[in-house]
Amino acid sequence: MTKKEDFIIKAAEAPAEALEKTIEHAQSIGGKIPTGHALKKTKDYWHTLGPGLTTGASDDDPSGIATYSQAGAQYGFSLLWMAAFSFPFMAIIQEMCARIGIVTGRGLAANIRLHFPKKVLYISTLLLFAANTFNIGADIGSMAKGIQLIEPNFNFVGLVIGFTVFILLLQIFTPYTRYAKYLKWLALVLFAYIFAAILAHPHWPTILQHSVIPHITFSRDQIMLICAILGTTITPYLFFWQTSQEIEDEIAVGQNTIKQRMGSGPEAIKKMRTDVWSGMFLSNLAMFFIIAACGSVLFAHGITNINTAAQAAAALRPFAGNATYWLFAIGIIGVGLLAIPVMAGASSYAISESLGKRQGLNNKLKQAYAFYGIIIISMLIGLGLNFIGLNPIKALIYAAIGNGIVAPVILVLILLLARKKHIMGEWVNGKWSAGFGWVLAVLMTVSGLAAIYAVFS
Repeated sequence: MTKKEDFIIKAAEAPAEALEKTIEHAQSIGGKIPTGHALKKTKDYWHTLGPGLTTGASDDDPSGIATYSQAGAQYGFSLLWMAAFSFPFMAIIQEMCARIGIVTGRGLAANIRLHFPKKVLYISTLLLFAANTFNIGADIGSMAKGIQLIEPNFNFVGLVIGFTVFILLLQIFTPYTRYAKYLKWLALVLFAYIFAAILAHPHWPTILQHSVIPHITFSRDQIMLICAILGTTITPYLFFWQTSQEIEDEIAVGQNTIKQRMGSGPEAIKKMRTDVWSGMFLSNLAMFFIIAACGSVLFAHGITNINTAAQAAAALRPFAGNATYWLFAIGIIGVGLLAIPVMAGASSYAISESLGKRQGLNNKLKQAYAFYGIIIISMLIGLGLNFIGLNPIKALIYAAIGNGIVAPVILVLILLLARKKHIMGEWVNGKWSAGFGWVLAVLMTVSGLAAIYAVFS
């Protein structure tokens, strides 16, 4: 191990080693569901959902909500088609990530470390960490603003500190199986945006027309916004989180070694696909309804400049009523509680696997100091960004630059891994998956270059 790697590991472990006591959460989600046929099928479907659902839902973080709100406010229904357009690309690439995890028994970074030059991995994970940390900072601030929408008298500083501490304690000290349930239920908060759009009384025939027929003006601003939507919808942290959560689920049922986890059968792959495609569908459905709500209300009333999710909620209130306002506010808080630990966790999985260190939420704090240390560092830096005068928009710009560089590189590595017979066995990519994947890699390259150009032009 090089001196640089040793230094990084020690820096990551330092904050985790400072924590000594474990907080146990006794409350768990329970309750019986009636055994009628329809309800039984619903229950079975719900139990099928897991990493795919939480990964998809985490994509609609407060920063993503702000981007979709801006799309609706600035262009009305013109960009609604983006939800249907991005859905298959998002689902196909996340399915590849899940398949890689299930078949190899390793996380994405661990696979890249084995089969590609380490320098590519180190640079990518460093940029991923930076982008996620900026995003975490913006999202913590957005959650605090979301609380202030409900109760303006709450202190911003106290809120951002409180959210940071709460998320850290929950992520570090809650047993994985219970924590996964919390994240799964939090995914349902996305329905708040669906209800908010319905209460805004949009014109559904017009919405349906724009949802299937692209409306592009090819103006600089619109092209940049399309690239921003792609960039916030298909982001690298989803790739790492999806793969690692498949591993966590296998460890939770006793498959503790790589040998035990390697390989997969048709039933497991079918279940994974149901989970992944359901999660990505919910994610894009929420995007659709956020654009629809803001297009119906804000664009129609000439409010075309939205920078944050909280600003979108406040702008909707005079025209769409208190119910829409409250649903937007609740959604900001709920998705923040889901997305922030996913971002911090994705960074930690990527870096820990890159350095060959023990990782995973199934481990206790004392068993994985580096893994939890990276989560702590990411969260504390994100918290600190709210106190140094860096506004959320600049934070998101920096995140967009990092993601714009990392996403195409990681996508290409995923596609190369997923086509190798000696790695994937019978579960290599088919022609359609590979085709969609390479088209997405080109799109994300263009999107990343556009984001970088927008910042420096």
